[in-house]
Amino acid sequence: MQNPFESGHIKNYILLYVSVVVIMVLFFIASTLFNDVEVVERKVFPTEIVDKNISKISDINEESKNLKFKLMSKTY
Repeated sequence: MQNPFESGHIKNYILLYVSVVVIMVLFFIASTLFNDVEVVERKVFPTEIVDKNISKISDINEESKNLKFKLMSKTY
Protein backbone atom coordinates (compact mmCIF):
# COMPACT_ATOMS: atom_id res chain seq x y z
CA MET A 1 0.00 0.00 0.00
CA GLN A 2 1.30 3.39 -0.91
CA ASN A 3 1.59 6.25 1.52
CA PRO A 4 -1.07 8.83 0.52
CA PHE A 5 1.10 11.68 1.83
CA GLU A 6 3.93 10.81 -0.54
CA SER A 7 1.90 9.87 -3.61
CA GLY A 8 -0.28 13.01 -3.67
CA HIS A 9 -3.58 11.26 -2.94
CA ILE A 10 -4.03 13.27 0.25
CA LYS A 11 -5.61 16.04 -1.82
CA ASN A 12 -8.36 13.63 -2.86
CA TYR A 13 -9.02 12.58 0.74
CA ILE A 14 -9.19 16.18 1.91
CA LEU A 15 -11.49 17.07 -0.98
CA LEU A 16 -13.76 14.14 -0.13
CA TYR A 17 -13.88 15.15 3.55
CA VAL A 18 -14.63 18.80 2.73
CA SER A 19 -17.34 17.84 0.25
CA VAL A 20 -19.06 15.62 2.85
CA VAL A 21 -18.96 18.44 5.41
CA VAL A 22 -20.35 20.94 2.88
CA ILE A 23 -23.20 18.57 1.98
CA MET A 24 -24.03 18.10 5.67
CA VAL A 25 -24.09 21.88 6.21
CA LEU A 26 -26.31 22.39 3.17
CA PHE A 27 -28.78 19.75 4.40
CA PHE A 28 -28.84 21.39 7.84
CA ILE A 29 -29.53 24.82 6.34
CA ALA A 30 -32.21 23.42 4.04
CA SER A 31 -33.95 21.61 6.90
CA THR A 32 -34.02 24.74 9.06
CA LEU A 33 -35.23 27.04 6.27
CA PHE A 34 -38.01 24.86 4.92
CA ASN A 35 -39.25 23.57 8.27
CA ASP A 36 -42.55 25.31 9.06
CA VAL A 37 -43.01 25.79 12.80
CA GLU A 38 -46.64 25.59 13.87
CA VAL A 39 -47.92 27.91 16.55
CA VAL A 40 -49.74 25.90 19.19
CA GLU A 41 -52.51 27.69 21.03
CA ARG A 42 -52.36 27.53 24.79
CA LYS A 43 -55.17 25.52 26.36
CA VAL A 44 -56.97 27.08 29.29
CA PHE A 45 -58.81 24.86 31.71
CA PRO A 46 -61.53 26.12 34.04
CA THR A 47 -60.30 26.50 37.61
CA GLU A 48 -63.66 27.15 39.29
CA ILE A 49 -65.15 24.34 41.36
CA VAL A 50 -68.70 23.50 40.39
CA ASP A 51 -71.06 22.62 43.25
CA LYS A 52 -72.97 20.14 41.08
CA ASN A 53 -70.04 17.72 41.11
CA ILE A 54 -69.81 17.81 44.90
CA SER A 55 -73.51 17.07 45.28
CA LYS A 56 -73.21 14.14 42.83
CA ILE A 57 -70.36 12.67 44.86
CA SER A 58 -72.37 12.90 48.07
CA ASP A 59 -75.35 11.26 46.31
CA ILE A 60 -73.11 8.42 45.13
CA ASN A 61 -71.75 7.92 48.66
CA GLU A 62 -75.28 7.75 50.09
CA GLU A 63 -76.33 5.26 47.42
CA SER A 64 -73.30 3.10 48.10
CA LYS A 65 -74.29 2.83 51.78
CA ASN A 66 -77.66 1.39 50.77
CA LEU A 67 -76.25 -1.22 48.38
CA LYS A 68 -76.25 -4.94 49.06
CA PHE A 69 -72.51 -5.19 48.46
CA LYS A 70 -70.06 -3.05 50.36
CA LEU A 71 -67.12 -1.59 48.44
CA MET A 72 -63.66 -1.54 49.91
CA SER A 73 -62.40 1.77 51.23
CA LYS A 74 -58.92 1.20 49.74
CA THR A 75 -58.14 0.09 46.22
CA TYR A 76 -55.33 -2.34 45.63
